[in-house]
Amino acid sequence: MAPEVPVLWSNFGHDLAALGMTSDAAAAYRGAVARAPEMGAAWLGIANLRGAPFSDGDIEEMERASRLAPDPHQRIQVSFALGRALGDRGDFARSFDNYAKANALRDSIIPHDGARLAAFVEAHRILQPSFFAAVEDVPAEAHGAIFIVGMPRSGSTLVEQILASHPEVEGLGELFALEDVAASIGAFDNPAAFVGRLHLLTQGQAEQLGADYLARAGRYRRTVRPFFTDKMPANWRFVALIRRIMPDARIVDVRRDPMACGFSAFTTHFNRNTDFPNALADVGRYYQSYRRMMEIAQASATERLCDVDYERLVSDPDREIPALLDQLRLPFAEACLAPEKNPRAVYTPSAQQVRSAIHRTHDRFRNYLPWLGSLQTSLGA
Repeated sequence: MAPEVPVLWSNFGHDLAALGMTSDAAAAYRGAVARAPEMGAAWLGIANLRGAPFSDGDIEEMERASRLAPDPHQRIQVSFALGRALGDRGDFARSFDNYAKANALRDSIIPHDGARLAAFVEAHRILQPSFFAAVEDVPAEAHGAIFIVGMPRSGSTLVEQILASHPEVEGLGELFALEDVAASIGAFDNPAAFVGRLHLLTQGQAEQLGADYLARAGRYRRTVRPFFTDKMPANWRFVALIRRIMPDARIVDVRRDPMACGFSAFTTHFNRNTDFPNALADVGRYYQSYRRMMEIAQASATERLCDVDYERLVSDPDREIPALLDQLRLPFAEACLAPEKNPRAVYTPSAQQVRSAIHRTHDRFRNYLPWLGSLQTSLGA
């Protein structure tokens, strides 16, 4: 009906890519940039397809768009795509320059307050193991929620794809439902007051908040499977809230080598609704805040909080996947060993990676080590 509208071609490409139809997606993205060379979302879509190489003409067109596109968000997306394209060519210095340019521009529009996040985490230190132990004694209604948390680019999409291949689990992707519930009781107003409220919640109030979350998440359910996944990585901030309002919920903490994970996150475009650092040093500090929060939650050694080591998972899936299912008290399902065969739509930057059989990949960050000193320092690595 409107074949000359570039954004329609770009959106069409996103949907095709989510279904694993990479060649069709590439053609749709090409349809967008043919009509609007400054269409950053389309260039980024091509870059995320991985196997779609860029020509010299593409590089020149993207360099022009990264300077001249009228919308700063388009320039950000183009610069991320250019970083990927140049990295694939082995031009790591120019590649890193474009990643840095993209992050600097994003920071001018969507700044990250790392000090506020660190204060939020520190406020949770008053939650002693006895708080979580008390929660364990609360009768739990079967809600079926499985939260997959961790750093962005930690392997959480792969873990969700594995679990969504189980006949008892529905994968819902990244939901803002828990963040909305947290906001409703002041999570972003005053960290100390928010943690204090967790202590003072009555059982009835906690159950109502749990019901609120389930109602919000339920809007995205399409099956009657008994379990569902919420794969919002940043939900690590709310592990104490999860334990208080849904003590039966299962939490999967996906961990990856912090240098590999941090660099991958730095080179990933996050939408304007995602609060994530834009500088390498801040990425390292974000990782430290995440680890501190998980240590607070894990001090109680609750059986409903389990760890997944990404490197072990991709190196030995035949051993690690059954172990994960066992931790989650799910029966073994053969389909979980071949998540690449799951046809569900995946709308994350890892969508194309989970379409391949599980395998260990080269850590890209090693090609950029000369520029990663601030990340290493902030990680204490």
